[in-house]
Amino acid sequence: MNIQFHPSGFVASEQLKEFIEKKVSKLETFYDKIIDADVYMKLENHQQIKDKTAEIKLNVPGITLFSAETAKTFEEAADEAVESLRRQLKKYKEKIKETY
Repeated sequence: MNIQFHPSGFVASEQLKEFIEKKVSKLETFYDKIIDADVYMKLENHQQIKDKTAEIKLNVPGITLFSAETAKTFEEAADEAVESLRRQLKKYKEKIKETY
């Protein structure tokens, strides 16, 4: 799976990219036909504690799944977004099975 990173307003470290890539790659264990993923990371209002947002767009055949989460750290936000996508993938897979 090809994963593209799009940090906004900052430069993402290699460590952060590797962490997110590892998390997103695990989604292939739930559905192996994932085409690619786009990861958008941005800093929100700096006055708030939870100011880091991770948005993940997952392209699978026939549909695009999306999740956006905000947390104290990018790792935490990405972790929550991946968990949300995992649930969406499971629902999508069940829906496909029902149609066949």
